[in-house]
Amino acid sequence: MTFTHDAIVIGGGAAGLTAAGGCAMFGLEVALIEAGPMGGECLNTGCVPSKALITAAKRAAEAREATRYGVTLEAPKVEWAGVRQHIRDAIAAIEPHDSQERFEEMGCEVIRDWASLVDEHTVRVGGRELKAPRIVLATGSKPAIPPIKGIDTVPYLTNENLFDLDELPGHLIVIGGGNIGMEMAQAFRRLGSDVTVIEPDSPMGRDDPDNVSVLLDTMESEGVRFVTGKAKRVTGGKGNITVEAGSETITGTHILIATGRTANIERLGLDAIGVETNQNGIVTDDRRRSSVKSIYAIGDCRDGPRLTHVSGYEGSNVALEITLGLPAKVDYAALPWCTYTSPEVAQIGLTESDARAKHGDKIRVVTEHFDDNERALAEGRDKGRAKVIFKGHKVIGASLVGENVGELLLPYSQLITGKASSFALGSAIIAYPTRSEISKAAAFAAWEPTVFGIWPKKWASFVAGMRRRFS
Repeated sequence: MTFTHDAIVIGGGAAGLTAAGGCAMFGLEVALIEAGPMGGECLNTGCVPSKALITAAKRAAEAREATRYGVTLEAPKVEWAGVRQHIRDAIAAIEPHDSQERFEEMGCEVIRDWASLVDEHTVRVGGRELKAPRIVLATGSKPAIPPIKGIDTVPYLTNENLFDLDELPGHLIVIGGGNIGMEMAQAFRRLGSDVTVIEPDSPMGRDDPDNVSVLLDTMESEGVRFVTGKAKRVTGGKGNITVEAGSETITGTHILIATGRTANIERLGLDAIGVETNQNGIVTDDRRRSSVKSIYAIGDCRDGPRLTHVSGYEGSNVALEITLGLPAKVDYAALPWCTYTSPEVAQIGLTESDARAKHGDKIRVVTEHFDDNERALAEGRDKGRAKVIFKGHKVIGASLVGENVGELLLPYSQLITGKASSFALGSAIIAYPTRSEISKAAAFAAWEPTVFGIWPKKWASFVAGMRRRFS
């Protein structure tokens, strides 16, 4: 077979860009195919615009605390057009990182069209047939729309059109209490919308429930209303939408569907060439190879965790395997995620409940609170905690809630993967005052019974006695 490229990557989001760029930087001939905007969901309708919106909402929330620290502010005036412009400016600032021009400079042939698979080595795109020893599918995901009666008769929002609203919602009904639903619920409430969140189970169910309760208390105090129940029926029209959920009926001006994601794989022609799929996407092994071993699937299009940093990680792994022939298995023992509410809720490794299910009584949980952290006290932002899960002295998970706790996850990655020790963290010199001291405190607390145990005390007594005797 005559190949036109060394690798073909379909998808120009976080996963595909990392894989294509990595292969090209090693000197391979790479075709990068993207039918939509470069940068994918994260840049255009996901991480970047949502965090820009959250930033604007946080500024409004701070101004609503009229007097704090001896400083009085005027009540905020939210101009939705200005918020939208801030979101667009954030996207525009990051666009060059993901642009077609940048990847062409790296050496990729960038093709802006839809692609489908012909066989295990062939891709059809724009009237051409490209061939390569390895094909990488990185086509991402799209919002999953639940089977709610009447949902297709009302103008609902998803992350794909939420940031293009012409006006601030009067009353936003959010269906789904996952990280996206919670972030957007708090943000729009802080910007001035009434907000109701409908969730059949506990909000943010994969996170530590003790930490989630801290966030729920904050959001409820800010005016976000939570309804427990499954959304059964939607009626109405633009500006007047009614949702029946549980035993309640809620009427609002806008409805946001935030009930998860589904793999974007319909156009690829996977069935025709025998690529196995399930309800969550393309089935892969731990090297992210599909059932057709020359075809990889990375990022949101495959069955597995859907996070931008996971997509980048898998893109790097696949690039190394294709270019250097080094089998690169995924390792999610230290998988981090963070919900960027105020306070933030962050997790890495096992939660307490998962650790107990896996290891039983062999685990030990150390909890440190921000109301004992001097930076948090000085800032008057002392709500939250760090809960660290140990097996012996090895960290196997950490659950945090508080201001900017996502920034504290890095050392736990090193601890869980064995690249650093909890003793080293507990004895480290950390800048004072910082919120990161809470991690040192938790690590030291785990070692305290050993360091100040009976045998160290006996040795210290012996040394003291010798000094008294011979000094």
